[in-house]
Amino acid sequence: MNMAELLEQIISDLGQEIALIGDDIDERYFVDWSRENPCKPDVILRPACSTDVSIILKHCHTAGQVVVTQGGMTGLVGGATPRPGEWVISMERMKGVTELDMDSMTMTTLAGTPLEELQNVARDAGVMLPLDLGARGSCTIGGNISTNAGGNQVIQYGMTRSLVLGLEAVMADGTIISSKNKLLKNNTGFDLKHLFIGSEGVLGIVTEAVLRLFPAKSSRQSALCALDDFTCVINLLTQLKKNLQVVSSYEVMWENYFRYAINHIEYTRDPFDNQYKYYVLVESEGNDPVIDEELFQSVLFNEIEKGTIKDAMIAQSVKDRNDFWAIRDSVGEMLRLIKDEANFDIGIPLNKTASCIEKIETTLMKKYPGIIYLVFGHLGDGNLHIIAATGKKEDKKDIYDTVYRITGEHDGGIAAEHGIGILKKPWLHLSRSEQEINLMRQLKMTLDPKNILNPGRVI
Repeated sequence: MNMAELLEQIISDLGQEIALIGDDIDERYFVDWSRENPCKPDVILRPACSTDVSIILKHCHTAGQVVVTQGGMTGLVGGATPRPGEWVISMERMKGVTELDMDSMTMTTLAGTPLEELQNVARDAGVMLPLDLGARGSCTIGGNISTNAGGNQVIQYGMTRSLVLGLEAVMADGTIISSKNKLLKNNTGFDLKHLFIGSEGVLGIVTEAVLRLFPAKSSRQSALCALDDFTCVINLLTQLKKNLQVVSSYEVMWENYFRYAINHIEYTRDPFDNQYKYYVLVESEGNDPVIDEELFQSVLFNEIEKGTIKDAMIAQSVKDRNDFWAIRDSVGEMLRLIKDEANFDIGIPLNKTASCIEKIETTLMKKYPGIIYLVFGHLGDGNLHIIAATGKKEDKKDIYDTVYRITGEHDGGIAAEHGIGILKKPWLHLSRSEQEINLMRQLKMTLDPKNILNPGRVI
């Protein structure tokens, strides 16, 4: 069966609006945020429900037509970027909350719904969906699930995996697996949702999900702290977790990242008179605004007196808090300014973080004097991001080799929350054993024997 005949069958079943071809396919489908290897696909298929996805995959499975799934295209590893011959299944029409169950404290949503929309629905209902990341306005919950996204509140609420109670997914042959569980405790057989969470769409396409909600907190305290020693950064985290009821965010910015944001991103400002080696954005939540604020300030002032914190700015308004986060979240703007960058999302054990980052910096600076080198991350869960760029595309592979090799030497992981996709696949062996990778291949062959779902990603 040729492409035209296959497309005609799908359109006959689902209507002309299901497909985009030719000049109707614009550049937003060509490449994800990595900007690597853009490719115009021949066909965009836009299902509106799980049944549409099932019909599409049944036809594609029969014909052996490979597909790649796209959500908000905010990935950085090429996982959603089409390759020659691949058709795109875009989830852009599969939007909306299908159920808000306040008794079970769950939200059921279609996979193409932007994360920020779900956050707003929860907020309007007086509850909270704690998954949060800088791309919240454009990333979709299906993409978050497929990559097991992390973000700003993992330290308290865990990765996306911890927030998914159930889901619906469509297998390569079109079989719909509907397991929209709402129970916190459910040990009836295999928990099949974990096949699809974090597997980047290579085992099946997530179409709907049941998410955990949490009671909204009535108070939120934020502070931007300045420190001059990495040991103090770790000690501060320990003391905050020990003395505060909830530490919901602990975001660390190295001086190089902080200064680049202040100097290059126009909507950021430096609230300090002096410069420091590390900047920590910490947030705590609670249910008594007066008591929580007093405790928060007391703990920080105690750390200042001990010398752990050199200076601190405590948010006195929503604007103050937003100004702090504007510095941390400016990475999206940075990536538009920095060309041919190597972008890292690594996990390092806390007791090895300082030596790992120091060795990476020393090695890169020696090899590439003048390199742009920026470090920040969710240190509370061991996840750091590095941006490194010489301005020369030919240097990127060696930069990746260097950073991933050193990360592996420190028992780290090459992908803490962004996934493997295509771009990180050559280094997967640094974080996974041969036996683990072989088992991944066996799962792929069992669930997708014709290799039509996101082929070439992860493994």
